[in-house]
Amino acid sequence: MDFRHEWKHEINYLDLLILRQRLNAVAKPDSHSINGKYEIRSLYFDNLYDTALREKIDGVNRREKFRIRYYNGDTSFIALEKKSKLNGLCQKSEAIISVDEAQKIVNGDYNWMINSDRPLVKELYSKILSKGLKPKTIVDYTREPFVFSAGNVRVTIDYNIRTGLHCTDFLNPKCVTIPAGYSPIILEVKWDSYLPDIIRDAVQLEGRSSSAFSKYAVCRIYG
Repeated sequence: MDFRHEWKHEINYLDLLILRQRLNAVAKPDSHSINGKYEIRSLYFDNLYDTALREKIDGVNRREKFRIRYYNGDTSFIALEKKSKLNGLCQKSEAIISVDEAQKIVNGDYNWMINSDRPLVKELYSKILSKGLKPKTIVDYTREPFVFSAGNVRVTIDYNIRTGLHCTDFLNPKCVTIPAGYSPIILEVKWDSYLPDIIRDAVQLEGRSSSAFSKYAVCRIYG
């Protein structure tokens, strides 16, 4: 998969209302959304030295992070993802895992991964062994997603960001999450080789500039 361009902007509620109206006029809601939105639960990995967190905060040019996630409480589709960053561009690799496999990862049972036929599962296994990666924190949030076919554009508005504190049992509905301190609304725009003017114009907001906001980083506020 090729690297993609990515913009992030911290916005407020009025901005959200304006963007929602503009984007509904020029783009389409993601087909997987329910009433224009979905709930995302992710479990992020890091090591004893918080390398993924520190590299993000320090703005390291080349970095990666692993997570597993599902949508709208539906555990029939769970994705293991690796998100890579290089020179400001982003890339995401994905492998589908079962509920049983996800729970084994949460429980620290990794031996089965070496025999997987999915390269990303094997890669995570190798980095669990070599870098000490382990489940670190749950990140919950609401997303309003829009798509625009030209340029393979995806625009998302994320809010209600919540942290699982030290709970990593992300398949357990009783694992409570709480608001992640001050967490703004986040506008993200992703595209391939070019961003069509109609989308560029739609997401323009006066006084807003690109940011390096990280939902994982803000959810580590309590440790």
